[in-house]
Amino acid sequence: MLETKQIFKNREYLRPSYTPDELPHRDEQIHQLARILAAPLRGETPSNIFLYGKPGTGKTATVRYVAKELERVSDRAPLKVKVVYLNCEIVNTQYRILATISDVFLRNLEDTRGEKFLKSAGLPRRVPMTGWPTDEVYHSFFRALDEDRQLAVVILDEIDKLVQRSGDEILYLLTRMNLDLKNAKVAVVGISNDTNFMEYLDPRVRSSLSEEEIVFPAYNALQLKDILEKRAKISFMDGVIGNGVIQLCAAHAAREHGDARRALDMLRVAGELAERDGAELVTVEHVRRAYEKIEQDKMVEIIRTLPTQSKLVLYSVVLLAERTPRRIVSGDVYEVYQDLCHQIGLDVLTRRRISDLISELDMLGIINAQVINRGRHGRTKEIKLNIHPTQARAAIHEDYSIGSLETLILPSQSLRT
Repeated sequence: MLETKQIFKNREYLRPSYTPDELPHRDEQIHQLARILAAPLRGETPSNIFLYGKPGTGKTATVRYVAKELERVSDRAPLKVKVVYLNCEIVNTQYRILATISDVFLRNLEDTRGEKFLKSAGLPRRVPMTGWPTDEVYHSFFRALDEDRQLAVVILDEIDKLVQRSGDEILYLLTRMNLDLKNAKVAVVGISNDTNFMEYLDPRVRSSLSEEEIVFPAYNALQLKDILEKRAKISFMDGVIGNGVIQLCAAHAAREHGDARRALDMLRVAGELAERDGAELVTVEHVRRAYEKIEQDKMVEIIRTLPTQSKLVLYSVVLLAERTPRRIVSGDVYEVYQDLCHQIGLDVLTRRRISDLISELDMLGIINAQVINRGRHGRTKEIKLNIHPTQARAAIHEDYSIGSLETLILPSQSLRT
């Protein structure tokens, strides 16, 4: 391996966590965001901002880029800027959000004024992640923030996930703070893939937000090609990208709603496959294999989130695919499904409901279910798996209630060849 020509300079530049020094084709959104967030630096009341757009359209990267620039220039402004970024898929409750933000400003006070100051002001050094009343956590954040003339930019990524899980009370608290703060200001930046997000909010929360909206359009194939070329220059060694590689990655991602993240993933995975092969050049064949691998990985993630009954239906298809050479039809799937339900003590759904679940799996792309007319025998669905059985089985067995089935033998007639 050491003797093989190196493919990557630094593959981390192709990951979503990397924020580049320039963001091609996002100048308009950068200027809009900077104009809104710079207003408090001139003493104006900050506006809350919501960014909408499909996954991979540069929302998070743009916010991080502008936030970094704001922090850099705030030394010359009346207010200093402190940015707190939270991914609401991970930090997903009101308490945890307030505790995380509180810790940032308490730590900042401890660094600038010392632990003695915190004691004299009656402030804690840290807020625990559980155990305090929520209003006490809120007051710790409020007091720590208002000790300095500063602007707190709170970025809530995947904000729709937070609201769906924990409600919108946290938004109401954060957006009403400016009425009571004397020295500091707060601006909330929400990021969502769901353009209907505001409809989920309580009317009083909507009125307190008084937000500005920025919509991020999908990238087209030429824009994606430009982004990939710039990122490839710093990620790969010179001369290792073959003809048509970047164009093919851009074309695939353009078909997937202009997702730059997907394009970058495809280019990185293609490079990793070339590296694994010991090749000195990343070719279009590596891109094709990378596309298939990413599609399979995406399906595995979808399978993990399926309800238990849907997993059992899929598991029935997997077992049939592994153990019988015959074509798989919905009647056979139902027989195996019944056996599985009996073995783990789950209620058996009706044939009609199982037919609906098969249609849902088809719509998700995990299986391909085609209706076949068998004349006087009626109609049935002929089913094919779109994922390797081993991968599907592994994802299904992560469900503790289904994992025990791995050691059981199915008596169903459907599994006999």
